[in-house]
Amino acid sequence: MSSDQDLVQRWKSEPAPLLPLLHAFHDRDGHLSEQALRAVADGLRIPLADLYGTVTFYHHFAREEGGHAKPRVCDGPICKLRGADQLIDELDGASPMPCAGRCDDPIPVLIGNRYLACQPGQSPRETPAPRPAPNPGGRDECCFAHLRSEEQARLTGYRANGGYRALERALREQTPARCLDVIDASGLAGRGGAGFPTGRKWRAVAEADGTPKTIVCNADEGEPGCFKDRVLMDYDPHAVLEGMALAGFATGAQRGFIYLRYEYPHTQAILEHALAEAREAGLLGENILGTGFSFHIHVRRGAGAYICGEETSLLNSLEGKHPFPRNRPPYPVTHGFENKPTAVNNVETLASVPRILERGADWYRSLGEGEHAGTKIISLSGDVLRPGNYEVPIGLPLPELLFEWAGGPRAGRTIQAVTMAGLSGGFLADLDVTLDEPCLRGRDSFLGAGGVMVFDDSRDMVDVARQAMSFFAHESCGKCFPCRIGTQRLTERLSGEAGPADKKAWKQEVHDIGHTMAAVSACGLGIAAPLITESLLRDFPHAVDARLEERSP
Repeated sequence: MSSDQDLVQRWKSEPAPLLPLLHAFHDRDGHLSEQALRAVADGLRIPLADLYGTVTFYHHFAREEGGHAKPRVCDGPICKLRGADQLIDELDGASPMPCAGRCDDPIPVLIGNRYLACQPGQSPRETPAPRPAPNPGGRDECCFAHLRSEEQARLTGYRANGGYRALERALREQTPARCLDVIDASGLAGRGGAGFPTGRKWRAVAEADGTPKTIVCNADEGEPGCFKDRVLMDYDPHAVLEGMALAGFATGAQRGFIYLRYEYPHTQAILEHALAEAREAGLLGENILGTGFSFHIHVRRGAGAYICGEETSLLNSLEGKHPFPRNRPPYPVTHGFENKPTAVNNVETLASVPRILERGADWYRSLGEGEHAGTKIISLSGDVLRPGNYEVPIGLPLPELLFEWAGGPRAGRTIQAVTMAGLSGGFLADLDVTLDEPCLRGRDSFLGAGGVMVFDDSRDMVDVARQAMSFFAHESCGKCFPCRIGTQRLTERLSGEAGPADKKAWKQEVHDIGHTMAAVSACGLGIAAPLITESLLRDFPHAVDARLEERSP
């Protein structure tokens, strides 16, 4: 049997085999050759044309020999401010990649499966991602309560801080219904952006017909300015694993997948080590702790596509299909992975579960401000003195985070604007808001995944908007034409390549394009992207007018 066939045989009997098989060839050969693709197509019985379309949809699968080893440099919004374009010119053979989730310590560079950091004029270096700063607000925390401990990533350290106690108690003393009741009562909602109540989602899966049921951890953290999931997986991986096992117990699922973004190769090794520790200790796998409950977790690494953060695109990617969003209904809770009931939850959501079940719903609800329940991890980056991840009470005033916790802007500068939800929530120039969905929705924005990028008064907000819209145009999957065409047309207008010469007509046209996109796009990308232009027109009309005047003859 040839080595190609050996690889195919190794993976074809595994669940969700396509991505790990492609990665195996990619790592072995340094690219995906025609021969490798034919071996994969034959082994998994996928039409070669379909496989080729899927492979070329992803950003990071090299098709040219040696392509895997060439540097890829993040040119996300924050890294651009730090000199990403210059660094791309300096590194031999380098090419840009979208935001790679290290906005608190830019600029990330990928060379093969090595995750490095660099600045212009320097050589790339391996360095661990920053931990969260010591609790600056002095508030009780959920996810970060023990994460700063040096031993927390290891099973011994995690268990010393109460890890797996919630799972053991649930399996030995409680029922799935009791776990669902606690999560419902806690008010925990999805922390990946949509904010859907976690208890309702799990209950729907538990009550749905069909087996096997599945828990999917969405770790495809592709939103620019968001890097919270990375720090949880790097420094507290067992919390994610325990949260998945508890979700499995509550819903009746016996299998789980962690869909890990491509740009976190170091995190894959951490997760695989944690999985091995948990299995060896009898905390995952068959007959956990002798209770008769079995739950198996598999890590599947993506290949670089922002749209795979959308849960149905992610499920298609896991299944080896072209990662387009699915039409809904039906929803994943009844027709998810392999058309069976599936709960897709974000890393932060799952990492919150063990502490909630250990300490109770009332405790978790008490962590929020006023009537708000719980906490939210905010990834803060850009023109602020202390960027990083902060676990804040839901409802915390934004100025308190920016100026008291993170030190405010650089000396002599003022904050001109922040983004919300990474880029998806658009810009806010009025900082008098609280970090909760009702307040932000009232300002035509939303909290989403919790990425906040700060831009001081030295930044060109029209150009920042152009870069943001260019990102959305690049990442549009192309399935629906309002998003595919609309993001491109808005990019052209922000760059000065197209649009009416008359200011009023230009603004109306930009508004009309965005309105159409938001009304009829198939998924959240096309719905959220117009918030960039709408907020630019709302909060920076003089900057827009000045840019349009530059175009006048």
